[in-house]
Amino acid sequence: MESINTESDNNSSLLNHNSPVVVLCRPQLGENIGTAARAMLNCGVINLRLVSPRDGWPNPKALSACSGADSIIAETKIFSSLVDAVSDCQVVFASSARPRDVMKRVVTPRQAAREIRAATNNNLRIALLFGPERTGLNNDEIGIADSIIEIPLNPSFSSLNLAQAVLILCYEWYLDRDSTSSERFSGRVGRPVDKKQLYSFFEFLDISLEEHGFYPTPEMRPSMVRNIRAMFTRIELTQQDLQTLYGIIKNLLRPKIK
Repeated sequence: MESINTESDNNSSLLNHNSPVVVLCRPQLGENIGTAARAMLNCGVINLRLVSPRDGWPNPKALSACSGADSIIAETKIFSSLVDAVSDCQVVFASSARPRDVMKRVVTPRQAAREIRAATNNNLRIALLFGPERTGLNNDEIGIADSIIEIPLNPSFSSLNLAQAVLILCYEWYLDRDSTSSERFSGRVGRPVDKKQLYSFFEFLDISLEEHGFYPTPEMRPSMVRNIRAMFTRIELTQQDLQTLYGIIKNLLRPKIK
């Protein structure tokens, strides 16, 4: 298919590491990875991460389909788990096409773009998650995100391919470049924790709860873990919050001296 030339933007600062990280979780086809990379570069988004690509990596089909976005493909990082892929990110948005039974805040691509710009102004790293082509993200993967992005489309035909979804979210971010909020974190608010710190806390909490008989049955444990993690994710913990929680839990677990 013939490429369409569009007006270029002379602002080269758009091609920088302040753009969100795009994470494709369990992508199936190399062609879809390549077209997603093309969509990213159209919008000045340059950081692509893959979690367990089905056909391995590198993938020559991805390079063929990227139509010149070779730099994105060359710098793509591969991870074996989603938690590892977003471990250095403080804010994570998940793209989802259907309702979920996970309690998460839902925003439009436009609202997400505004929030991403405000967050990157504060030197926070943002991730956009996309699931595999056939099934999308599962509930455990959605659970890692702080918010869900739903793209409002024709209700009778809302299906998008992977590259289309990536393009819509990246394009909204690109459009918002001139309307960035001047919002900043005050010194009293504190810096949000990144996902590596948050999931280390989750593991500590889970082990502590298990050792003290919190989970009624093994069958109930997975859903209870998801609910607990969703609760802490929603409140956007800061570094100070996390240290306080560690202190509270360790104090409660300490044997009492009579």
